Amino acid sequence: MTTDTCRPAGSPAARAMGEDAAGSVALALKALAEPLRLRALSLLATSPQGEACVCDIAELADVSLPTVSHHLKVLKDAGIVTSQRRGTWVYYSITATYTPAVRSLLEAFAPAVVDHDLARLTGPAVPPGEPMGGLDALDEVLDRVSATLAGQFPTLEHARVEDVVRESATALARTAGVRAHLVVLTERFARQRLEDLAKTAGAGAEAADARPQVLFVCVANAGRSQLAAGLLHRYAGDRVVVRSAGSVPAADVHPHVRPLLDAIDPGTTAFPKPLTDDAVRAADVVITMGCGDVCPVYPGIRYEDWQVGDPSLASAEGAALIRDDIDARVRGLLADLVPDLTLPA
Repeated sequence: MTTDTCRPAGSPAARAMGEDAAGSVALALKALAEPLRLRALSLLATSPQGEACVCDIAELADVSLPTVSHHLKVLKDAGIVTSQRRGTWVYYSITATYTPAVRSLLEAFAPAVVDHDLARLTGPAVPPGEPMGGLDALDEVLDRVSATLAGQFPTLEHARVEDVVRESATALARTAGVRAHLVVLTERFARQRLEDLAKTAGAGAEAADARPQVLFVCVANAGRSQLAAGLLHRYAGDRVVVRSAGSVPAADVHPHVRPLLDAIDPGTTAFPKPLTDDAVRAADVVITMGCGDVCPVYPGIRYEDWQVGDPSLASAEGAALIRDDIDARVRGLLADLVPDLTLPA
């Protein structure tokens, strides 16, 4: 009589994963087997808010928003992410069921990448195995920024101010060019956003501000929109509130544009900023320059599209000519918005 000593007691089928469970796992693994989807999940997993807008995810790769939406739909159909529409934007987050699995997957297969994503708010990537003390320090600084701004915007809920500060820090930290001055620029960007929120909410003195507000939008917020905002502010000063933003902000202002901005307003600190819903809602006039249909459309706001050249594709001389074109358009806009304003020759 012989015995099969290589086979443990019991039925093999009883120890194996069930067909339904295997099918669910296979569906999830198939959904994950794509680089952009994994990068999107890494962004969601490391976001301080635990979520990201589709426009934030689009920054990960040079693809169209419809392509990003397709990949997110695959993850959503597999039950890995969920979405919520707020206003005109859709925000994605990892479902509670899959959060531990996604974090384990990322930490197991790409620990250095995860460390880098988590540490990008405070500086260089943390070497594997070393503690990450920088995030706690940054949290303390952002708490102080939030407390300061909450005191300046008492009609807005403190929790909302904190959210705006952290969202602003996260958005700017994705741009390597602002890492060295992240806290300072976060405070400036968050202050602008809170002013816009207060205006649209009808809160405080900001709501009574009768000055026209203009928002310039281009793709990178590194050239055209920066020049337009700089010129308008130079001519109108405090008589017009001006904002600029980009649908996909660049790391820094374009090299050909920086000296032009310095000539317009010496000492100015221009940095690319992401387009926000609040900025659009608060604007009286929205000027788009090559950003397509990304800018949300609200009733009661005046929209114009200026067909001007892109300085990033031009020489230094070409960028100067683009500035002159924008200058003429800004003068025409101000003649309409502030007709009693005297413009220099």
